[in-house]
Amino acid sequence: MDDLVRRRRSVLAAWGMVTGAIMALAAVAALFLAPREGEMGEVQRLFYFHMPCAWVALGLAITCVFGFSIAYLVTRNLRYDRIAAAAAEIGVMFTTITLITGSLWAKPVWGVYWTWEPRLTTTLILWFIYVGYLLLRWVAAPGHKRARLAAVYGVVGWVDVPIVFLSIWWWRTVHPRILGSGGFAIAGSMAWVLALCLAAFTLLFVYLLVLRVRILNLSSLLAEREAQAEDEGVEK
Repeated sequence: MDDLVRRRRSVLAAWGMVTGAIMALAAVAALFLAPREGEMGEVQRLFYFHMPCAWVALGLAITCVFGFSIAYLVTRNLRYDRIAAAAAEIGVMFTTITLITGSLWAKPVWGVYWTWEPRLTTTLILWFIYVGYLLLRWVAAPGHKRARLAAVYGVVGWVDVPIVFLSIWWWRTVHPRILGSGGFAIAGSMAWVLALCLAAFTLLFVYLLVLRVRILNLSSLLAEREAQAEDEGVEK
């Protein structure tokens, strides 16, 4: 058992180092190697961080909440509930970064930090939904009742994800369409820099998720042992 724990720690540490190295490479590529965009200029470099953050938030983290919430409802295994909780925390963090980087990008391009256009509005709604998810978990007592409520909330809340994605096609919007029917609307070195950033942020998400799930698992195990010790003390 100790050998298994040590191997898992070694794998996680190696994953963290690889992720850090690729994140650093992606940052250098985005800031210095990618060509300067003709219309937006240097501010366009925020795109290489903004889009990967949105991908992590909506495509990975919030979708993991959806998937593992369903898994909990089917199996009643609290391990899936803890994975959903960890993914929600990461999702809220990256949705926050997405909104901030989007606003920084919008100011020089649109002239304002914020406008109530469809994609920004639906993304902000998603942020509120999953902040509410975390508040629900915070106020509810640990156990299957909290897990069940959170799972239902997480499944229903995910409905906003496809709305965010499709908003730029459903409504008139000033938000650029980066992804079209023929793939990404960029080419050349910009495309490979974006691909590198997407890969780096995906690795970062997996690393953060595994790390946070480990912490939640240990917290749950500690709580169980403390409750068991209290029960044994009462019996004596």
